Amino acid sequence: MSAETADVATTRSIRNPILAGFHPDPSILRVDDDYYLATSTFEWYPGVRVHHSTDLVHWRDTGGIVTDRRLLDLRGCDDAAGIWAPDLTHHDGLFHLVYSDVASFAGGYWDAQNFLTTAPSITGPWSEPVRLHSHGFDAALFHDDGTTWVLALSAEWRPGRDRFGGIEIQQYDPAGRRMLGEPRIIFTGTEVGLTEGPHLYRRDGWYWLVTAEGGTSWEHQVTVARSRELFGPYEVDPAGPMLTSVGRPDLRLQKAGHGSLVQTPHGEWYMAHLVGRPYTPLGACVLGRETALQKVDWPSGGWPRVDGGIPADEIPAPDLPTQPWPPEPAVDHFDAPELAVCWSTLRRPADDDWIDLRSRPSYLRVHGGQSPTGKQTPSLVARRVRTSHCSLETVVEFDPRDHRHLAGVTGYYNTRNWHHLYLTRADDGRVVLEVLSCDRGRRTAYPQLTVDTGGARQVGLRVTFDGPVLRFEYDLGAGWQQVPVELDATILSDEHATEMVDGEFTAWGFTGSLLGLWVQDIGGDGRYADFDHATYLDH
Repeated sequence: MSAETADVATTRSIRNPILAGFHPDPSILRVDDDYYLATSTFEWYPGVRVHHSTDLVHWRDTGGIVTDRRLLDLRGCDDAAGIWAPDLTHHDGLFHLVYSDVASFAGGYWDAQNFLTTAPSITGPWSEPVRLHSHGFDAALFHDDGTTWVLALSAEWRPGRDRFGGIEIQQYDPAGRRMLGEPRIIFTGTEVGLTEGPHLYRRDGWYWLVTAEGGTSWEHQVTVARSRELFGPYEVDPAGPMLTSVGRPDLRLQKAGHGSLVQTPHGEWYMAHLVGRPYTPLGACVLGRETALQKVDWPSGGWPRVDGGIPADEIPAPDLPTQPWPPEPAVDHFDAPELAVCWSTLRRPADDDWIDLRSRPSYLRVHGGQSPTGKQTPSLVARRVRTSHCSLETVVEFDPRDHRHLAGVTGYYNTRNWHHLYLTRADDGRVVLEVLSCDRGRRTAYPQLTVDTGGARQVGLRVTFDGPVLRFEYDLGAGWQQVPVELDATILSDEHATEMVDGEFTAWGFTGSLLGLWVQDIGGDGRYADFDHATYLDH
């Protein structure tokens, strides 16, 4: 088979997930021949990660839209708070992005602020954000016959009430950049409950409301309802959910829900939705919530259907010209003036006050930040884990002055769940390697594993995910040596990060595991580390 024939063959099917690792709550959009997928980013910059495709098979990471504090300020952001469920639309020659910035979700309150920003191109420049309202999260736009409407979950804080108070709609005035009239509840969901993630479409004289129900874990589903009138009443599909994994623990793709529809130029319909891939049946989803695509059969006048109503591992691709993208380089030599799009930074954008790619060419200089519990100025540069077997390797130069200075590599989930291999200064003056783990806020040190670096100027560090096990390695110049401990990788999962006290959720797991370069200057002494390169490999 020729290379050209092989490439054509690969475009005839779409293999799920199309966006592996931490890429939840997809909003899919077609503009002419281009397709865009926007996903949630929570406490990570850049906010609202966007992928681009022209054939729905090959996708390239373009980075994020919300790149600075003008559009989003995540200082002090709780774990799993920040940007939830962005919505991307195109109208009157402009891209419209709506995103929810959730400050907290403790004690029955949400504190979600919804914003709208627009741009002539997906690459910007993006306008000053408009504050829409704080009625709830998962806001989305619907453009209809010259009017624009904002949909959102109507959150309920009062004890004893359903916190998911229904889907509301309210008109938005683009010229005045303000909300008009009063919100109206148009749908309260089914008996499954937890109705959220609304998207509205108009077709065949019907308004089609697509929502997520059942929560974003094992009971997740896509619910479809329709009405002849914008404000309802909405009739629920009598056939049940359009898509779900409920009751099918045998499926490779679980948690199927939160759908968004798109139509190709040839009239074919697809749905982007989130999934999870647990390591064991209904077990830990270390990779987090990912994005998949399903083929949709939508006959004129009929209900939209996914074959079997379950997520398929592989589906037919549309009849579109193939457009593969150049593969992402495995090695980042840090030669560019800015971080590559594969990287994310925790709670603060990659600004010059702590990220430096110019002072020392071909090195990433990271100025140390807060401790692992600090939520204002941490210094963590990380990338998503895409497979259950992968690694991140680097070479670091670091001159710690005392125990308050740490630099190394990490397998990270949130402030309460991580593993860290780092260089620091021991009390006797030696520069040593140490390992520290945190499991739901409980730290475990491994003093027996301490390694004297012998004054090595450059130290190689590697962190590896091997299914449910995480391992660390180091190289002091004589070859790689494994740190003799196997750590639990499953604590870096959505399921483990979710915590409940007295029937009330105190922590959620909405993101996914990451591999990162972590520098801490707990004493605020101006210490930094230089990373020579970073190599990410899927094994």
